[in-house]
Amino acid sequence: MPSPRWTFASRFRRNAFGWRSSLPIQRLKEAVSEIRSVARTDRAIAAEGAVLLLEKLSPALEQVDSSSGALGSAVNRAIDTLVAVIVAADVTLAVRRRWLDRLFEALQEDQMPYIEHLGEHWGTLCVTPELASEWADRLLPLVTHVLQAEGFNYFVGTVPCLSALFAAGRFEEVVELAQRDRLKSWWYRRWAVDALVSLGRPGDALSLAEASRGLNAPEHAIARACETILLGCGMKSEAYERYAISANRAGTYLATFRGIAKKYPERPQETILSDLIRSEPGSEGKWFAAAKDAGLFDQAVALSRQSPTDPKTLIRAARDYETTQPQFAMECAVSALQWMEAGYGYEISVTDVIDAYDALVAAALVGRVPMAAVDDCVRSLIRNANSLVGRALYTRMEAARR
Repeated sequence: MPSPRWTFASRFRRNAFGWRSSLPIQRLKEAVSEIRSVARTDRAIAAEGAVLLLEKLSPALEQVDSSSGALGSAVNRAIDTLVAVIVAADVTLAVRRRWLDRLFEALQEDQMPYIEHLGEHWGTLCVTPELASEWADRLLPLVTHVLQAEGFNYFVGTVPCLSALFAAGRFEEVVELAQRDRLKSWWYRRWAVDALVSLGRPGDALSLAEASRGLNAPEHAIARACETILLGCGMKSEAYERYAISANRAGTYLATFRGIAKKYPERPQETILSDLIRSEPGSEGKWFAAAKDAGLFDQAVALSRQSPTDPKTLIRAARDYETTQPQFAMECAVSALQWMEAGYGYEISVTDVIDAYDALVAAALVGRVPMAAVDDCVRSLIRNANSLVGRALYTRMEAARR
């Protein structure tokens, strides 16, 4: 089958994109989809396309503003997918060697860097322990020199070398090489931690991971590694007590709670939530969504009163539960109005105030609460008639009364 004319090839020219990241992210998704589509019929040609895209990525993205992290995350996800495509191809050793040479050249030319995540997959890309060992021997002399040299030195082949040694089963050499690093970088030591586990020495692996903590050390990654070690040893209780919270921090409070609850299903959700709340004094309201998600409605209401809670989250909860849990919905709506009246919330508008009031009224009707009591409650929480909440609701309540 002849090599296809890749659509992405012309789109990923050097400096092809400006500073905005939305277009390159879209083009990257399209390129990965194109390669995966070809992989359904010819894995070898798809792998060739994957190598070509990885070569073109960094030069094409040099001018893009990646400060938000969205582009970096998209590139890392693409690398994970493309590596799987390359590994799945059934090709000769000569072809795979040629691909690895091209990819290593791309790593060396990666100035920003965008594709450094590729180095972590180097042992996987080698496919066989023999080829991985060959690459390890090729990189080992320079890596050893760089790690032992005075001052701050960097070689793009260090992580690929560690990855190749690990894939080749040369675990003792991984540990020895990581220990040569004067700066004690976690991103090198993590390979030694995994190697010690593979050698049947989880205690030493845990000690090494703990010893890697320090200024600028990635606490989340270290905690995740330690948690994994203890879970692998069947020490689930100790893993939870020591590392569960720090190892499973996610982008939102709700995602953090869900991640821990999923990993430790034997723990009551009330206990997990209480532990999370204690871990961040003063942020009780931010765990409202987690309590609601767990069906802990009384606790969710208490949290929403204890410290600032996003009014829009409270309004959504009030609307969602106005028929099934009217009392809870009313409490959510009242809390939303209270926090908006106090000045909390992001880009709060009159519409949000009206939405909260409407949800309160709807839940009150289901719960058979008199409108007079609802209006008295609303008036009691308005501190200033000229506030956003005051202006919006006094008019609304007067209109409803007439």
